[in-house]
Order: sequence, then C-alpha cells, then structure tokens
Amino acid sequence: MNFSPKEILKFIEENDVKFIRLTFCDIIGNLKNIAIMPNELPHALNYGIPFDASEFGESHCNLFLVPDISTLSILPWRPKSGRVVRFFCNLKNPDGSDFIGDMRSNLINYINELRLVGYSCEMGTRCEFYLFELDEKGNPTKTPHDYGGYLDVAPLDKCENARREICLSLEEMGLSPKSSCHKHGPAQNEIEFRENEPVTAADDMVHYKTVVKSIAAQCGLFASFMPKPLAEKHGSALNISICLKKNGEYIFDGSSEIMSHNGKCFISGILKRINEITAFLNPTINSYKRFGVGNAPQYINCSSENNSSLIRIPHSVGIPPRIELRSADAACNPYIAFRLILSSGIEGIKSNDCSLCEKRNISLKKLPMCLSDALNLAEKSDFIKNNLPEIVRKNMLNYFEMQIQNYKNSPDKEMFEQNYYFYYI
Repeated sequence: MNFSPKEILKFIEENDVKFIRLTFCDIIGNLKNIAIMPNELPHALNYGIPFDASEFGESHCNLFLVPDISTLSILPWRPKSGRVVRFFCNLKNPDGSDFIGDMRSNLINYINELRLVGYSCEMGTRCEFYLFELDEKGNPTKTPHDYGGYLDVAPLDKCENARREICLSLEEMGLSPKSSCHKHGPAQNEIEFRENEPVTAADDMVHYKTVVKSIAAQCGLFASFMPKPLAEKHGSALNISICLKKNGEYIFDGSSEIMSHNGKCFISGILKRINEITAFLNPTINSYKRFGVGNAPQYINCSSENNSSLIRIPHSVGIPPRIELRSADAACNPYIAFRLILSSGIEGIKSNDCSLCEKRNISLKKLPMCLSDALNLAEKSDFIKNNLPEIVRKNMLNYFEMQIQNYKNSPDKEMFEQNYYFYYI
C-alpha cells in the first residue's frame, strides 16, 4: 500500500484498528513483534519504538522499530471489531541510522545498488509444510492429518480446507499466493507465491509461516515447516525462483543453448559459492536429512530437465524466464538467503565465467551433507565475510555451533530435533 503517513493514520481510525503489530525478523529468521495502541503510531512513524537489542549482540540497550508504511496489512483472522494490523519494520540505532545487523535494510540497500548498474530483480518462493493432528489436550502430535500423496484430491487430501483458508487469508493480506497443492508426503502441502521485489518476497515468506500456523490452529491442526519432520517421508523445501533483468532485458531463458552469457555466469556464480552459503540456506541439524531424498538435491548442478538438480531452469512458456534454486528450507532467514544468492550470482557475472553452468550435470560435487561441514566452509569463506555484516556473520556462526554442540551432548537425538525444530520452525 503506497500511503502517506497521514493516510495511514486516517486508515487506522476509519477501520476500527485497535492493535498495531510492529514486526521484524531476528537474525536467525524468526518473526518477532511489539504491539502498540493506535495513539502510539505517530510516535512510531516519527521516532520508532525502542526494544532491548541484547539478542543482537549489541552492548547498548535499545534499537528502534520504525514501521515501513508500504507494508501495512490487516490480519484477517483477528476480530473485525477492534482490528489488528501489522507493519514490517526497519531497525534503527538511537541516532536514527540503520542498524548494521538489520538484514532487511541490508537487502534493501543491495537491491538499490543493483538498480544503479541496470539490474532489476524479482524473486518468488514455493514453500512446503506438514499438517499434523493434535492430541486430546491440544498438543501437537506427529500423526499426519491425511495419507494422501502428490496432487491428490479429497477425500485422500484432507488438507484442502485448511489450504483454502490459508490462501484466502494470504490474498486478503495482499501476499499474492499463486497456487497450492498436496505434495508427496502425507499431509504435506505447498503454496507458491508470485515473483515480487526481493524485499517484499522476503517479507511475505516470513509472514507466510505465521499465517499458516495461525490458520492451521484455527482448523484444529498443527503446521510445521521443519525440513524433515518424518524420517521415512519427503522433506519440506523452500524453492526460490529468481527473475533478473539487465537494462530491461531478461538474462535467463528456458534453453541453455540460447540463454544469455550473463545468465550462464549468474548460475555459475551460485554453483561456485553454494557450499559456502549452504549453512545460511539450511541452518539446522535437521536440514541435511532432506538432501538426496526424493527429489531433494544433493549434487551441485543445474538442469532444465532433471527435477532433482540444485538449480532448475524451467521452460518459460508465457511467463518471464527464471531459474529456481531448490536446496533451501524454511528454517532460513530469507533476507540473508536472498542477499547471499543474489551476491553470488552477481559475482559470477562480474567474473565473466560461465564454465560451471556449461558443465551442467557433469560435476559430481556434493552439497555439504551435515551442518558441521557447512559451518566449516562458512567460517573459512571470504565471500561470506564480504557480504554479511560482521555482527550477523558472528551471531549466525555461533548459532550453528551451539546447535552442533547441543545435539552432540543430547542423549536423545530425536527428542532434541523435536524440541528445537518441530515445534518452532
């Protein structure tokens, strides 16, 4: 919504809004919020709302949440009387400058830098999740809501009503769902979003998880985005599509033979850096149990035909040409993930090297197959040092190390994953 601050205040008054959620994403990718009353909104727009910044490793007490007024959205599952709206916020220092650890602002600045040299980009997501039954006390179980399979319909697909309510809520919020379906696993679902400006796509991805969990709860179900919640079944992916233009011309094409040189270099850049950035795309112990199972990738390759390839080059009939990175999962921070993916591709263009793309499926190199390996590669990476603020890099590496040590020390590995991932991702 392209409103002025004055129009925003009028909208709040005329629509009986009683609570305003100022939302932001923490460093590891969790959505956080502070709720304010409507009479506090003018102060928030002018100065921001302070909160304790110690979680970000800052020595000073406060950062400030400053609403991005273009992100106003009504939460449709809340009561119509006394409505609740949300804004995404940028994080500011007490002096009003951008907080260096705010990856949303970092991504905004990077996209603006790309525009200055002629690049425009849109990104989209296809994100999978499972729906599980609740026990008699209302607690989540690992019993799937149905035992349907890929693209099944009712009565095998018992999730269709929940998906319908999720999509209607997303559409009412302006989050632009494109399609939905039942996936391979029992009670596994997928919702695809239209490509959008990268920051908006990241905003939508962060809030999408909350919408899914909220609507699932209203349906008497529990939604989990855990990458591999069921040991013998398909894992849940976050597939990220990228559509890129240089000076108004698309750089990708569904056929590698006629794809532009820049398009091939962009793909090669991602293939070159994928091992170094994998820890940030797949940030949990559980993430690596998905690789190589079903259609989930395990090799560093690209293909227009192989559905298990790391980068898929779909045939673009009637839609803008794009590529799709298939290794990420919903546990990631999308602002970090999008930033690193774009940076690696742009580095490939700058290097003028398209050799990895042209090798296609010849490479037998594998993705890191555990978080420890991915962490080792990230720690040694100058690319990561050059593309993430030090406070973000340091906190993320510490987060990975903490998981690894806690997992090693846990006597019950399955319970560890359930407590750390199943309930919270």
